[in-house]
Order: sequence, then C-alpha cells, then structure tokens
Amino acid sequence: MALEIKTNSVRQRQQTFSNVARRLGSDKPASRYEEATYDLQPDVNFHYRPTWDPAHEIFDKTRTSIIMADWYDLKDPRQFYYGTYTIQRSRMMEAVEKNFAFAEKRGLLSTYDPEWQAMVCFYLLPLRHLEWGANMNACNMVDQGYGAAITQSAMFATMDRLGIAQIISRIGLAMGGASTLDQAKDYWVSAPEWQPIRQLVEDSFVVEDWFEQFVAQFLSLDGLLYPLVYGHFDAIGLERGAGALSMVTEFMVDWQEEISKWADTVLKRAAAESDTNRTFLAQWYGEWTERVQTALLPLAEKVLGPTAKDILASLRESLDKRAMRLGIQIEAEIAA
Repeated sequence: MALEIKTNSVRQRQQTFSNVARRLGSDKPASRYEEATYDLQPDVNFHYRPTWDPAHEIFDKTRTSIIMADWYDLKDPRQFYYGTYTIQRSRMMEAVEKNFAFAEKRGLLSTYDPEWQAMVCFYLLPLRHLEWGANMNACNMVDQGYGAAITQSAMFATMDRLGIAQIISRIGLAMGGASTLDQAKDYWVSAPEWQPIRQLVEDSFVVEDWFEQFVAQFLSLDGLLYPLVYGHFDAIGLERGAGALSMVTEFMVDWQEEISKWADTVLKRAAAESDTNRTFLAQWYGEWTERVQTALLPLAEKVLGPTAKDILASLRESLDKRAMRLGIQIEAEIAA
C-alpha cells in the first residue's frame, strides 16, 4: 500500500494587529516592540476629565509645549518592551550580585583607606535620595506624558532609578550598617555642600511641563552628575585602594551609557520636528544645565579640591557638544 503525504502551506491573511498594520502596512511583519508600543494609549472616548486637572483630558498632548505630529515617533532605540527590559536588567543584576558577593565575602567595601571611606559616605550614599527623586520625576513623566512610546520607556526608567538607589543603600550597609545610611541622610538634609543639589531636585518635582522635566533630569542633571561621581570621584577612589567600589557601581556606568541612547534619540527627534521645539529645548537645557553645574560645584570642591571648577567646566563643555549633536542650540552657539 502506497502512502502519499502532501503538505499545504497556509498564508497568513494579516501579519500583525490592525493598529500596527495601519502604520507599517498589512504585508509587513511587526516586531514584538512595535506590537507592544504602537497606539496602545487611548486617544478617544474619554468619559470625563480628571477631577485633579479639569483643564486637560486624561491623556492630553497639551501638557507640554513640545508639539509632535506623531508622538509614536519618539521610539526607544533599545526596543524595550516588558519582556526585553526584564531580561536585560536580569542579566545586569546578575553581574551586580556577583560583584557584591565577591566584595562582601572579602570585606573589600570596609577595608580601604578610612579617610576615603568617610568621603564615600559623604558623596555617594546621599545619592540614594537623589535617585529616589529621579524615580519620582520619571513617574510623573509616565503620568503626564503622551504616547506609549515614551511613557513605557519612562516607566522602565522609574524602576532603574529605584534599583540604583537600592544598590547605593546596599553599599552603605556593607560599609557600616544602618547607622551609615542614617549618617548619609543627615548629609543630604543638613550638609551645606548638598543643599543646592537637594533644592534643585525638589524644584524639579514641581515643573509643570513634563518634557522640560525630561530635559532637566535625563540630559542636564544626569549628564553632569554621572560622569562626575562615577568617573572623576571614582578615579580618586582607585588611587585610595577603593577598587571594589568601582566593581559594585559598574551598573551605574553601564546604565548611564544605555539610558543616554534613549534620551538622545527622543531629544533629537523632538528637536527635528520644528523650530518651536528647538527653541523650548534650548531654553530648558540652558537654564537647567547652568543650575546643575552651579549646584554640583560645592560637592565637587569637597571631593576634588581646587581642580573641581575646571573639571565641571570640562564636563559642561562635553555636555554642550552632546546637546548640539542632538539639534539643541546652546547660548554659546547662538552668540557665535
């Protein structure tokens, strides 16, 4: 008896969901990121305006001065949706756990130069409060922002900032326990060197325009603070035998490099949209970067001494060049 097996191929009538197909075309398969991002936010059939802000709809484009023809143009170059984000962060945290296990097993976080340990307690541990502030700002961007392309990435950033605060807290516990964290809180609340930064963070909480808040947090503040603390401050620590500190803060260095790609892509696309957008971005960048540079100077002088002003000026110059590459016109360029 002969058995003949035939195969039939069935062609899909549609490659993706209708809302995505309307953007990409019905014959083009969509990526998981595109399916998890495009048009997820409701834009019609709102039943009532929020009682806490009756001037706006629940999702409202007019909460910012930035205008986009399509808010879904502000895509994440990392292609993060929930699945890819959690996988990536899980891998990064595995490296953090290994570094902490190595450092804690050998007591490396409490056996280097005592004088520098006191300095680390002063300059690094209070940053957990700053990271909590960044978490609050990113949460507000999720709440006020328009379009899932940017709000879901901002939500991932909220969790990142919380995770960084926890890493810093863990460093403090390894250095001296809960009393060390209490001391760091006292520095944040009372030390003169920290008060300009603390005031800046608290002022950022009440910025009405969420896109201005985005510029202030992810470009101006992070753009100067991270290379200062995890670059220049850390370099001095290496000279004092605090190499283990570099190990357990490597997450922050890698994270800043990654998050900058997202922030730069968003800002570059927004700046390319219109002259009006570029005007607002330039104004916000100039105001907040000047404030950040001024606020960081007392802390930098405490750690770096007389070279602090020149180092901050160099970091500012690098940040200005980065802003110009994004299409943000800075005052020096305007004057020229």
